[in-house]
Amino acid sequence: MSFDRNVRTVSRQSSWTEIWHLWTVVVPRRSINGQFVYGKVWRRHDGRDWIYKKFTEFDSEEAA
Repeated sequence: MSFDRNVRTVSRQSSWTEIWHLWTVVVPRRSINGQFVYGKVWRRHDGRDWIYKKFTEFDSEEAA
């Protein structure tokens, strides 16, 4: 049995790590740009850490 040392394994992220989902933050967290976020935020896993982004609600009546 031989072993090829030149073969590199590429770890592929799961598809769920690419999805932003709405999350309620109880303890303030740092967002992508370094500011603190709290309350409802967007959250995604980058394979190593959680990434947070500010959530702003969309008001359909305001947009009309």
